[in-house]
Amino acid sequence: MDTLWDNIEKLSAVCRAAGAHLPDEELKALQAGKVAEEAGEAIHTLHGPKGLTTCSDDHTWSEVQNDLVGAVTAALLAMHYIDPTGARATFDEILHRRIRRGREAAVAA
Repeated sequence: MDTLWDNIEKLSAVCRAAGAHLPDEELKALQAGKVAEEAGEAIHTLHGPKGLTTCSDDHTWSEVQNDLVGAVTAALLAMHYIDPTGARATFDEILHRRIRRGREAAVAA
């Protein structure tokens, strides 16, 4: 069974092939920008369940989750674009550090 990172590597290969005509630094920047785009879509979709739409969009929490997964996927792809061989370890290190800080803050509160 493929792990999350195995799938990110496969998707990255497909995306890199599609962008092969672009310089590597531009691909990295565009993928980092894609994270913001996907997060923005999640915020837009969130307006539906909150009744804040000014158009006829009537979104559900399931659609919000779908867009959040898009943002997470885009972020993991961006990390893989930046460092194909070290993205997994970097992610684990940063996640561990953030979890530790969260636990420390909870204890202090």
